[in-house]
Amino acid sequence: MLATRAPQMLGILRIITALQFLEHGSQKLLGFPPPPTGMPPLLSVPGIAGCIELIGGFLMLIGFQTRIVAFLLSGEMAVAYWTVHEPRSFFPALNGGDAAILFCFVFLYFVFAGPGAWSLDRRRAAAA
Repeated sequence: MLATRAPQMLGILRIITALQFLEHGSQKLLGFPPPPTGMPPLLSVPGIAGCIELIGGFLMLIGFQTRIVAFLLSGEMAVAYWTVHEPRSFFPALNGGDAAILFCFVFLYFVFAGPGAWSLDRRRAAAA
Protein backbone atom coordinates (compact mmCIF):
# COMPACT_ATOMS: atom_id res chain seq x y z
CA MET A 1 0.00 0.00 0.00
CA LEU A 2 2.80 2.45 0.83
CA ALA A 3 4.52 1.78 -2.51
CA THR A 4 1.61 3.41 -4.35
CA ARG A 5 2.63 6.74 -2.80
CA ALA A 6 6.33 6.44 -3.70
CA PRO A 7 6.16 8.96 -6.60
CA GLN A 8 4.53 11.56 -4.36
CA MET A 9 7.06 11.04 -1.56
CA LEU A 10 9.90 11.25 -4.09
CA GLY A 11 8.42 14.52 -5.34
CA ILE A 12 8.21 15.85 -1.78
CA LEU A 13 11.84 14.84 -1.15
CA ARG A 14 12.87 16.65 -4.35
CA ILE A 15 10.97 19.82 -3.44
CA ILE A 16 12.20 19.99 0.18
CA THR A 17 15.79 19.22 -0.86
CA ALA A 18 15.64 21.89 -3.56
CA LEU A 19 14.29 24.50 -1.14
CA GLN A 20 17.08 23.76 1.33
CA PHE A 21 19.66 23.91 -1.45
CA LEU A 22 18.25 27.15 -2.86
CA GLU A 23 18.83 28.74 0.53
CA HIS A 24 22.58 28.18 0.21
CA GLY A 25 22.64 29.81 -3.22
CA SER A 26 20.46 32.74 -2.20
CA GLN A 27 22.67 33.34 0.82
CA LYS A 28 25.79 33.55 -1.34
CA LEU A 29 24.28 35.58 -4.19
CA LEU A 30 21.41 37.57 -2.68
CA GLY A 31 22.53 37.92 0.94
CA PHE A 32 19.40 36.19 2.23
CA PRO A 33 19.49 34.83 4.80
CA PRO A 34 22.39 37.06 5.82
CA PRO A 35 25.67 35.11 5.53
CA PRO A 36 27.93 35.17 8.60
CA THR A 37 31.04 36.01 6.58
CA GLY A 38 29.55 38.35 3.98
CA MET A 39 28.72 37.75 0.34
CA PRO A 40 31.50 36.37 -1.87
CA PRO A 41 32.49 38.05 -5.15
CA LEU A 42 30.47 36.64 -8.04
CA LEU A 43 33.55 35.46 -9.95
CA SER A 44 35.07 33.60 -7.00
CA VAL A 45 34.73 29.89 -6.28
CA PRO A 46 32.04 30.50 -3.63
CA GLY A 47 30.28 32.94 -5.97
CA ILE A 48 30.21 30.42 -8.81
CA ALA A 49 29.05 27.76 -6.34
CA GLY A 50 26.23 30.13 -5.35
CA CYS A 51 25.18 30.43 -9.01
CA ILE A 52 25.15 26.65 -9.37
CA GLU A 53 23.18 26.27 -6.14
CA LEU A 54 20.62 28.94 -6.98
CA ILE A 55 20.00 27.88 -10.58
CA GLY A 56 20.33 24.15 -9.92
CA GLY A 57 18.13 24.40 -6.83
CA PHE A 58 15.42 26.15 -8.84
CA LEU A 59 15.60 23.55 -11.63
CA MET A 60 15.32 20.77 -9.04
CA LEU A 61 12.39 22.56 -7.41
CA ILE A 62 10.39 22.58 -10.63
CA GLY A 63 11.70 19.17 -11.69
CA PHE A 64 13.23 20.24 -15.01
CA GLN A 65 16.00 18.04 -16.45
CA THR A 66 16.14 16.50 -12.99
CA ARG A 67 18.59 13.68 -13.65
CA ILE A 68 21.16 15.91 -15.38
CA VAL A 69 20.84 18.71 -12.82
CA ALA A 70 21.01 16.25 -9.93
CA PHE A 71 24.21 14.74 -11.37
CA LEU A 72 25.84 18.18 -11.57
CA LEU A 73 24.70 19.17 -8.07
CA SER A 74 25.90 15.87 -6.62
CA GLY A 75 29.30 16.53 -8.15
CA GLU A 76 29.36 20.08 -6.83
CA MET A 77 28.67 18.82 -3.31
CA ALA A 78 31.40 16.16 -3.58
CA VAL A 79 33.90 18.83 -4.65
CA ALA A 80 32.67 21.15 -1.88
CA TYR A 81 33.15 18.45 0.73
CA TRP A 82 36.65 17.43 -0.33
CA THR A 83 37.96 20.96 -0.96
CA VAL A 84 36.28 22.96 1.82
CA HIS A 85 35.16 20.64 4.61
CA GLU A 86 37.49 17.63 4.69
CA PRO A 87 40.69 19.72 5.09
CA ARG A 88 39.26 21.10 8.36
CA SER A 89 38.90 17.65 9.93
CA PHE A 90 38.42 14.02 8.95
CA PHE A 91 35.10 13.85 10.83
CA PRO A 92 32.01 15.42 9.16
CA ALA A 93 30.53 16.30 12.56
CA LEU A 94 33.61 18.45 13.21
CA ASN A 95 34.24 19.89 9.73
CA GLY A 96 30.69 21.11 8.99
CA GLY A 97 30.38 18.81 5.98
CA ASP A 98 27.30 16.85 7.07
CA ALA A 99 24.98 18.77 4.74
CA ALA A 100 27.38 18.50 1.79
CA ILE A 101 27.52 14.72 2.17
CA LEU A 102 23.75 14.40 2.47
CA PHE A 103 23.11 16.71 -0.49
CA CYS A 104 25.66 14.77 -2.55
CA PHE A 105 23.97 11.42 -1.98
CA VAL A 106 20.38 12.66 -2.16
CA PHE A 107 21.13 14.30 -5.51
CA LEU A 108 22.89 11.12 -6.64
CA TYR A 109 19.71 9.21 -5.73
CA PHE A 110 17.67 11.54 -7.97
CA VAL A 111 20.00 10.71 -10.88
CA PHE A 112 18.73 7.12 -10.67
CA ALA A 113 15.21 7.60 -9.28
CA GLY A 114 14.08 10.55 -11.38
CA PRO A 115 12.00 13.50 -10.21
CA GLY A 116 8.94 11.83 -8.71
CA ALA A 117 5.53 13.50 -8.84
CA TRP A 118 4.77 17.13 -9.64
CA SER A 119 7.66 17.79 -12.00
CA LEU A 120 8.02 19.36 -15.41
CA ASP A 121 9.88 16.25 -16.52
CA ARG A 122 6.83 14.08 -15.75
CA ARG A 123 4.46 16.55 -17.37
CA ARG A 124 6.56 16.61 -20.55
CA ALA A 125 6.76 12.80 -20.63
CA ALA A 126 2.98 12.52 -20.25
CA ALA A 127 2.40 14.99 -23.09
CA ALA A 128 4.70 13.11 -25.46
